[in-house]
Amino acid sequence: MIRVCPVSLSLFITSASAFTWYLKRQNRRSLPKCQIVFVLGGPGAGKGTQCQLLNDRLGWSHLSAGDLLRAERKRKGPTADLINSKIANGQIVPAEITVGLLKQGMEAEYEANGCTKFLIDGFPRSQGNVDAWNRNMGKHAVEFVLNLACPEEVLMGRLLERGETSGRNDDNIDVIRKRFQTFQKECKPIVELYEKQNRVRNVASDQPVEEVYQEVAALFQNL
Repeated sequence: MIRVCPVSLSLFITSASAFTWYLKRQNRRSLPKCQIVFVLGGPGAGKGTQCQLLNDRLGWSHLSAGDLLRAERKRKGPTADLINSKIANGQIVPAEITVGLLKQGMEAEYEANGCTKFLIDGFPRSQGNVDAWNRNMGKHAVEFVLNLACPEEVLMGRLLERGETSGRNDDNIDVIRKRFQTFQKECKPIVELYEKQNRVRNVASDQPVEEVYQEVAALFQNL
């Protein structure tokens, strides 16, 4: 009977796992130049809803900057406390963190599905976001910026209703007010920046969901 040293066996398993991970990394396809549409609008404007419809019906992959940040926070990584603090106070998370998560998300989608068309929801939200994107992801083609415009009182009602079931710590009245202030101060200037480049497509989102979608989908016909 052959006796196997438990320590040696453990080292072998660990080394084999590490080598398998290395081979997967080596075989991973590099992300090619992708088509990007940034999706902006106030909190509660319907960005996620429209992105999901575009994903289901037109096949564009949907990456939500907010969802990626919340997932990273739940994983309790080294930036989790910072992300949690920023979200809880309705503030913008440091740009390099957000762009890094978006890059990882795009790479994962491309590896899994070969997708090169991405809707990036809730980004960019500040000049820092724009600068970090251009530094790290500038090779990708931003086709246009979809801006979902909606009156603040409608947004407030939607968010308070969502807060009853979402479990999100940023769907309460105090944080909602801070999010509106952040949007007015830092996000609206980004829309204006892209408007000067003639890259913004405005759609009123205080309409029934399907009517909004028909207007939005028309913008994607030639992409």
